[in-house]
Amino acid sequence: MSVVNSLGSTASPTRGLFAGGYDSAVSNVISYITIASLGNSQDFGDLTVATTNYPAGAASNTRALFAGGNSGRQNVIAYVTIASTGNATDFGDLTVAVSDCASNSNKILAVFAGGFDGSGSGRGNQIDKVTIASTGNASDFGDLTAELSNFGGCSNGHGGIA
Repeated sequence: MSVVNSLGSTASPTRGLFAGGYDSAVSNVISYITIASLGNSQDFGDLTVATTNYPAGAASNTRALFAGGNSGRQNVIAYVTIASTGNATDFGDLTVAVSDCASNSNKILAVFAGGFDGSGSGRGNQIDKVTIASTGNASDFGDLTAELSNFGGCSNGHGGIA
């Protein structure tokens, strides 16, 4: 078993997904666990590109998104259907190429905020949004009150509660 760091994560009510990261090289691997049972993670598929530096994860009950990442920054958003294993598909692009951004979601929208973007201080203050059930490029949602990276996000509720 290899040790992986700097990966992204997200979940539905039934599965937790982990993507990207770095072990001895930058990874494109997506792994999953079944939340209700004990056991090791299993292979889910591959991201559209290898990424590290915490690709931001967000999800609805059926679809998981991973955005940004890499120490060189990227604007890629990829998605998978959580109930079936397989490789990720291109969703669209963030408005800015970033690594280490934060994310959160509800069952409809995902937002991605801040991160290292290479401007000014190297940190960004942008907030992007996408509709999880569709595909397409992110649009501007607004700005953070400060330029931030390496911070966390949360959601408005547990995926299993309607």
